[in-house]
Amino acid sequence: MEIQIVNKSPHPLPAYQTTGSAGMDICAFLSDDEVLQPFERKLIPTGLFIALPEGTEAQIRPRSGLAIKKGLTCLNTPGTIDSDYRGEIKVILINLSAETQSISNGERIAQMVIARYEKAGWKETDLLPESGRGEGGFGSTG
Repeated sequence: MEIQIVNKSPHPLPAYQTTGSAGMDICAFLSDDEVLQPFERKLIPTGLFIALPEGTEAQIRPRSGLAIKKGLTCLNTPGTIDSDYRGEIKVILINLSAETQSISNGERIAQMVIARYEKAGWKETDLLPESGRGEGGFGSTG
């Protein structure tokens, strides 16, 4: 699948780091380092703009290395970029550590997964079909 992209940053295009990677790393596009205090959240620009094919979305997800090393993760995860959105991709980062953390220009801050989806239509009914699980909710399967 080819996706049109505008990159207003000097950083590389989103890229898979290994042949088996599902997500492409994306970088921060900053004029100065961003400092995040414990439990503070900030919107981090990337300088990237995309035009996704209809029927696809881009999911913005945390990077495990950033989470374990700095305690930084993405809020609203996975964040969805719709196929008709043309604005800059920005990442909501939060510092869940007890220490002040900083993000530098060009640092890999999140990963982007491209996924197909289907649109659903609702069919109202008075009764749902039986299932083995029934109404068993949180923790009901052990």
